Amino acid sequence: MCIKNISILGCGWLGLPLAIDLISKGNIIKGSTTTTSKIAELQKLGITPFLLKLGEASEKTYKDFLIDSEVVIINFPPKRIPNIIEIYQQQIQSILPYISPTQKVIFISSTSVYQNTNDEVTETIKIRPEKESGKAVAVVEQLLQRQLEERLTIIRLCGLIGYDRLPGRFLANKKEVQNGDAPINVIHRDDCIGLINAVIEKDAWGEIINGCADHHPLRKDFYTLAANKIKLIPPTFIKQESIVYKIISNTKSKKLLEYNYKHPDPLKLI
Repeated sequence: MCIKNISILGCGWLGLPLAIDLISKGNIIKGSTTTTSKIAELQKLGITPFLLKLGEASEKTYKDFLIDSEVVIINFPPKRIPNIIEIYQQQIQSILPYISPTQKVIFISSTSVYQNTNDEVTETIKIRPEKESGKAVAVVEQLLQRQLEERLTIIRLCGLIGYDRLPGRFLANKKEVQNGDAPINVIHRDDCIGLINAVIEKDAWGEIINGCADHHPLRKDFYTLAANKIKLIPPTFIKQESIVYKIISNTKSKKLLEYNYKHPDPLKLI
């Protein structure tokens, strides 16, 4: 990958290790945070830091954060608050006037934009999100597509796992959990970073790409094993005649990006 100037909006659980990985490849990274105490940490890691709150930052902060960057990575999920759709749209809209016509953009989206189909889901399906967070992300996807067109690539990530994000804690000790026989869709952080790198390396712009592990174990198997592994009480699942689910296809990511998942089997991560 040739050396690039890259701005990462959101140096949190995914954005910070992504920045470190990109720097290790020789890239020059600007990174934003909303936490003053993280500025020194970012600097120490070789990231040019910016204290940037969407919708509140000054024009100068936006411009300085974006100037000279060939790629902008928007890694800023919506917060689960009232009026989530309107607020998230306003937040992302606030930075768009400062993205230049030559800059490429990666938007880190979510497979929550997909409805349950009880079948495999690919990037070509017409999305009908069922939860407010998914609706907020879908609205922003459409906003970015209108503004950026072929300069935008959307990566829709499944449930994020890996390192300190231990799935055994998610459902531990819960009773009568539904959809135990539904297949799950998760992705390890290493593969999130791998996919973002692959998009940049392949110049894969104007695309929508799912990110998900190859295998989809049953919910009850995955969360029971995960809880037992860290010595927590596993959840109990109710028997149901029918379940609702979706199976996220990662075929496009493997073919278009020639990407091989580092963690294809979620059960082997536990």
